[in-house]
Amino acid sequence: MSSTVNVARYSALVGGILYGIMHRRTLMAEEHKHKAERAVHHREELIQQARQMWKEKQSASKGSGIITNPEDPNFDLEKLIAKWEADSK
Repeated sequence: MSSTVNVARYSALVGGILYGIMHRRTLMAEEHKHKAERAVHHREELIQQARQMWKEKQSASKGSGIITNPEDPNFDLEKLIAKWEADSK
């Protein structure tokens, strides 16, 4: 074989390997970007759920009429403990 054919063959081989490396890097960068976006979206959903649960908890505690502030003169510990026991069931 002539040296020109060998140079062309090895040049194509090296070019293909370099293209493969660059293409893989591009795909991996996109994968990491999408993974980070999914993680952020998941965190936002969790925060939204926590806010919703907190609102439900606050609205439920407002309707019960039980005072949870121990500094309040109308505070009744027995009622508060009974409410906690009922909520835990």
